[in-house]
Amino acid sequence: MDLARLRKVSENEWEIPAAGAMRVPGVLYASARLVQEMDEKVREQVANVASLPGILRASWAMPDAHWGYGFPIGGVAAFDPDTGVVSAGGVGFDISCGVRLLLTSLSAEAVLEVQEELANALFESIPAGVGSRGEIRLDDAAMDDMLRGGARWAVERGYGTARDLERIEESGRQEGARPDYVSELAKERQRRETGTLGSGNHYLEVQRVARTLDEGRAAAFGLREGDVVVSIHCGSRGLGHQIGTEFLARMVVEAPEHGIELPDRELACAPIRSKLGEEYLGAMRCAINCALANRQVVTHLVRSVFERVLPDARLDLLFDVSHSTCKEETHTTDSGPRRIFVHRKGATRAFPPGHPAVPEELRASGQPVLIGGSMGTRSFVLAGVEGNEARAFSSACHGAGRAMSRHQARRRWRGQKLVKNLAHRGILVRSPSMRGVAEEAPGAHKDVGEVVDAAQAAGLACKVAELLPLVCVKG
Repeated sequence: MDLARLRKVSENEWEIPAAGAMRVPGVLYASARLVQEMDEKVREQVANVASLPGILRASWAMPDAHWGYGFPIGGVAAFDPDTGVVSAGGVGFDISCGVRLLLTSLSAEAVLEVQEELANALFESIPAGVGSRGEIRLDDAAMDDMLRGGARWAVERGYGTARDLERIEESGRQEGARPDYVSELAKERQRRETGTLGSGNHYLEVQRVARTLDEGRAAAFGLREGDVVVSIHCGSRGLGHQIGTEFLARMVVEAPEHGIELPDRELACAPIRSKLGEEYLGAMRCAINCALANRQVVTHLVRSVFERVLPDARLDLLFDVSHSTCKEETHTTDSGPRRIFVHRKGATRAFPPGHPAVPEELRASGQPVLIGGSMGTRSFVLAGVEGNEARAFSSACHGAGRAMSRHQARRRWRGQKLVKNLAHRGILVRSPSMRGVAEEAPGAHKDVGEVVDAAQAAGLACKVAELLPLVCVKG
């Protein structure tokens, strides 16, 4: 991206001044180097989002931003409930894709003694890959119960404990879910997919805490150098993708009826207070619950594996947070505190210390923000910080972000060779698809360290701990 087309606010904040149809400015939170590496399409998409009705304050892009469908991945935008819109493209197809982190209480040395056995057992027990299916088959009644209940539904059926729910966004259940707004095709796609990783950038990773970077917050989060944690990254699987597909098509057709002129068809949206907006929000909230239930069942499967291979492990949940949602939240706006609708697409909620939505045990430290790297590089735990509400309504990055397309990655790398090279570095990768491994090659992503440095420098979140992979199960 050409820096000359931006106004430099600080070393890690760049503005796209409002012009033409833009109702608010665009803001990029990133270093000069990260901005220059972004496709020019990111600037265009940020500006297009800024033209949508009812948008509040700015259209933002996080340090890991890259070109997406309509909204950039790493895009954040909030809307007035009365005059604003909800956009299926602003949430994306992988609704409520997110990360949860489990503390094992084990040392890296203990895990390394059984590393290969553990890698094989996790791969055999957690279904992964395109179209992967689990042991749970949901009939119509169970499907609707799951879509309403989320992780609470899973815990009630023995997949975890009530303590888990204390450490999940929305306490494990998103209110306002309407299964009657979800198509039969979407439900059918999910019939056998609860408790599976799926494909793409989804993974399950056993990681070592390499460094703690904020001793106070790390202690509050239960993170100690040399200990092992487990990271689970997956979403709402086929159900979420089908909901996104169907509502995008409807929003494109109905936009003119609501007087909405779209600068890009991929920005299809509907007024929040319209019937279509209401139906999308009800269906999207079902997908959020689907994702929360999915990660809860996967957690149960992980715990079962550790119980067999490393029975001394505890596997307590640190936190679970989604990064592709539209949430109704209370924020301070120009007209004072009010309820608004915040789209975060490939961006993570990052509430500051003292926020009532942060679990009480963690509240003084701020909400954990879980940042995935790639299977051969670092991941990070961050925390929300004071003052970040003024910066993208308490939002932060979600990962490293892609530096090249999946097609480019396949042309450059071979999955088998990557697996072998990573094994030489002490990282065991298990995947049903060598094509998928190539697409997610470490070199296909930005430097996650540079991304989180920019997030911290911009005042979005602060670094708490750095994690390094030991075992990675890839979809």
